[in-house]
Amino acid sequence: MTHKTRDRACILSLGLCIVTTLAHAEDWPNWRGPRYDGSSNETNFKKSWTDDLKKLWDLPIGSAYSGISVVGNRAYTCGIEKDKQTLFCIDVNNGKIIWKSPIEDNFKNEWGNGSRGTPTVNDSRVYIMGANGTVCCFEAADGKKVWSREFSNRPMWGYSSSVLIHDDLAIITPGGKDGAVRALKKSTGREAWHCGDDDSPGYSTPYPFSFDGRDYVVSFLGTGAIIADIKTGKEVARIPWKTDWNVNAATPIYHKGYLWLGSGYRTGCGVFKLSKAGDQIDAEEVWKSSVMLNKFQTPVLHDGKLYAFDERAFKCVDFKTGKLEWRERGENGTIILADGQLITLTEKGRLRIGKAPESGFTPTGEADILDDRCWTVPTLSNGKLYARNLERVVCYDLSE
Repeated sequence: MTHKTRDRACILSLGLCIVTTLAHAEDWPNWRGPRYDGSSNETNFKKSWTDDLKKLWDLPIGSAYSGISVVGNRAYTCGIEKDKQTLFCIDVNNGKIIWKSPIEDNFKNEWGNGSRGTPTVNDSRVYIMGANGTVCCFEAADGKKVWSREFSNRPMWGYSSSVLIHDDLAIITPGGKDGAVRALKKSTGREAWHCGDDDSPGYSTPYPFSFDGRDYVVSFLGTGAIIADIKTGKEVARIPWKTDWNVNAATPIYHKGYLWLGSGYRTGCGVFKLSKAGDQIDAEEVWKSSVMLNKFQTPVLHDGKLYAFDERAFKCVDFKTGKLEWRERGENGTIILADGQLITLTEKGRLRIGKAPESGFTPTGEADILDDRCWTVPTLSNGKLYARNLERVVCYDLSE
């Protein structure tokens, strides 16, 4: 082999290594990740360990239930600064704050103060809805405010939904006279469309899906779900769903023509088969039961099974039939999915990782990474795991 041939081979090998590494890394730019389903395409992360996990940083940030969005070397989440709900931009490598921008006055509540929504990062801008109803757009580079809008139909426990960005639209669920579902131009904040004028807001984030060649958004509101054409805002279906205190908080799940809805407070969950009816959509109930009571925890769907913590236990339920496959009593918690692995975080801060099973969960990796009230879903991005309780954000190295 000549020197030139060997050099070309080395360069090719290095290039393939870089491509392979990049293929195993993925940003997490918004609520429930890049596909809005609580999953990551990452594969090259620790599923088990013998030594303690390496903590990269631990940042006190102030009260919020806001999730952590990650794009490149920056993480975005909310906290409190000078009694204001505040958006923070954090360097993922060292936990230092790059910039911080106020959203609105603090929201105070017996179950925890501050923002509930998760930042949405799109086209070098960051979008967030505060718990009192202010929607803001900031420059991702420096936190400069681009525009803001205020809405005034705050539900009892504060606005909790995140902003959905689809093409040139920023879709929110302000409720009532502000329009139960409202699409704003993401560049200016001006209204593009709205629907559902008389519907109270829920606590769920709008969810996009494609069905029969068209794009739709389903919004889980206080008393039911509305499906609208995502481009025009035309309402095409409505599914009544009454829950105590109007707490419909879990994000809907669409899969191959079927739509899942779920809530707690003795209501339960169900699956509906969608079919076209002219320019409308029919939603036929397939099953509905109290097999899973998702007060705020959205399941992940893997190989036809729903995995989630509910009010009572950690459960696996068949998506198509509603059959309970197994359950594990214990702490409440949240869950994401990557490489066929369930990544769970209990409300007392215990991380558990293991294969998504059909008969009982046996974690291969466990560690206590936080304490206090951990109700926020963790984030996996580029080999790092991000988690938080009400007051602190932590980052651990899970890279192999």
